[in-house]
Parts: sequence; C-alpha cells; structure tokens
Amino acid sequence: MEPITLSLQGRTALVTGAASGIGRAIALGFAKAGAAVAINHWGRDAEATAVRDEAGALGASAMVIEADVTRPYPVDSMIRSVVSSLGPIDILVNCAGIIQQKPFLDTTLADWDRMIATDLSSVFLVCRAVLPGMVAQGSGVVINIASDLGLLGRDSFAPYCAAKAGVIGLTRSLAREFAPHIRVNAIAPGPVETAMLSSAHMSPEWLAKELDIPQHRFAQPEEIADTALFLASDLSRFYCGQVLGPNGGSVMP
Repeated sequence: MEPITLSLQGRTALVTGAASGIGRAIALGFAKAGAAVAINHWGRDAEATAVRDEAGALGASAMVIEADVTRPYPVDSMIRSVVSSLGPIDILVNCAGIIQQKPFLDTTLADWDRMIATDLSSVFLVCRAVLPGMVAQGSGVVINIASDLGLLGRDSFAPYCAAKAGVIGLTRSLAREFAPHIRVNAIAPGPVETAMLSSAHMSPEWLAKELDIPQHRFAQPEEIADTALFLASDLSRFYCGQVLGPNGGSVMP
C-alpha cells in the first residue's frame, strides 16, 4: 500500500466564510497542502481578496466568490461559478457563521431566524448544492464547522447552541446517507481567538467562562485548520459522521 499523506494536490476545495478567522486559516492550510481554493465571503471583498493573494503566494489556484449562503439562488450560482473556474468540488467546508450573546427572554424571533439561517440553513443549502456533483464523481469530503457549545449549551446563547447542535445532527444524517464514497464529518471547536469572540463582542463574564477549560487559553485559528486538513486528507478515510473536538478540554465525551 502506498503511504497516505496530508497532500491535497489536485483537489478543489470550497470554504464558506473564508475571509477571516477559522475559514481563512482553513483556506490557507488547504492552499499550502496543494488544493485549489474557492474563498467564499459576504460583503468582505478586501479581506477575501487578501486571502486569495496569500493562497496564490503559496502556489495555489484560488478565487474569491461572494455569495449570501443563507439564500438558495446565490448558493446555486456560487457552485456553478466555482466548478466553471476551478473544476469539480472535491472538498466542502461549511464555515460561515455568526454568534450573538443575549439572554433568552430578550431574544427576538428575528434574532433566532438570523442565527438559524446563517449557522444552520446555510449548511443545508450549500450541501444540497454541492453533493450532487460529489455523487456524480463518486467521491468527496464535507466538513461542517459546529461548536463545543452545540454539545455543552451555554446561557445567553440559545440560538447559537441550537444552530450548532443542528449542524452536528445534520452531519450525522448526511454521513449515513452518502457513505461510503463521500465522507461527512464535523469539527466542534472550543474557544478560538478570532474577531467574533473578542471582548468587543463578548462580555468579560463569558470570556472568563470560555477560558475555564483545562488548557486555560483560546485556540489559534490555525489549530482548527489542522483538524480540517486531516479530515480533508486521505488520512481520515475511515472517519464517518464524527465530531472532532479541538477544544482544549471543554468537552470530554
């Protein structure tokens, strides 16, 4: 048997929410491993273009594709553009997401709908658009970014926790339906040092709770990207419907 490596040479990856944070780190990690990368964003063209340029400097083919992944038509159009420019999609990473800290009794239906649309419905829509191509080619990898809070729950984050728990359930369902030729898995990170989880958006009390884990620190986005690279590569060929937890010990199943 030939040795299995982390190389993604010759493969095309689409990463949603790739203009910054975890998505950016995953896109660049894939580019470094040899994949052609489509960098999805919504309203963040300058940042996404910078990611594309970094990927190009690593020797990868890369493109920027703006699309609102909460709506069917933009998603379908995005997939057609990526396939036309880079070829069939071999790897999909659903990373687009938002977070909001708000007591449950102050949470409006608009808050709920926005969170579910961005963090859960987008995963459904992009998977629905990408999976037919993977089925046709007889192979593919889907990686959905969930959260440790989808397993733990957290006060003042009910819509976010519900959405991320939904991502985990959707991942397991798709894994059963599309195995063995398409691998579907999830990553449920613990706290990660990104703008989304900065003190500008989160209370000091919440940040203290997030740091109350065995490793007593936030992860760097690149540490989550390492897990995505593993799941995208042939090293994870027997992983199916799994939820990998680079979380510093916040969840120990």
